[in-house]
Amino acid sequence: MFYEAELLREVAVLAENLDRDRLVSTRSVVTQLLEDLLREKADKDLGYFLAVTGLKRIGKGEVVDNSGDVFFPVVFNCRMFLPCKGEILEGVVHHIYRLGVFLRCGPVKYVFLSARKMPNFRYVAGENPVYLNDDLSKIDNDVVIRFKVLGVRWIEIRDDIRKEFVMLASLEGDSLGPLTLPGPDGLDL
Repeated sequence: MFYEAELLREVAVLAENLDRDRLVSTRSVVTQLLEDLLREKADKDLGYFLAVTGLKRIGKGEVVDNSGDVFFPVVFNCRMFLPCKGEILEGVVHHIYRLGVFLRCGPVKYVFLSARKMPNFRYVAGENPVYLNDDLSKIDNDVVIRFKVLGVRWIEIRDDIRKEFVMLASLEGDSLGPLTLPGPDGLDL
């Protein structure tokens, strides 16, 4: 689910980034905020940080005595993406295995679609394995698939180095599966 959230963050501007008069520019605060969000990438409760859509307020900075760094409370709006069970999403196939396929869906790198959750599709082995169904729809690398989210899990690996969501997917339901794009003459490709 995509949504907008108003967030508050403490942004640290290092003493070395202060100008001669020990002042901090708005640009320095915003740049540091964006770098912090990029490094953080996602939050278990909020989802993925996609874009800062508005800056509401930069509060008065507080200097840390020992280092001389300045901390600013910043209130801003941010576009978020939080995957939810039961949601219908689209993803792109990037690995095909006998047991299923892995998709990417926006910032989510690991969406697993089990072969058991692809009704009427069968695995076709070979140098470039694919899944085919009776009407010759094909699940191949780089194919866009509409799927239903069966489950979402937040994972943290190695002391917060890697934090992200992973999902389980299904094609069981109406209008789910590989998407066809209209060709230049209006016919499906």
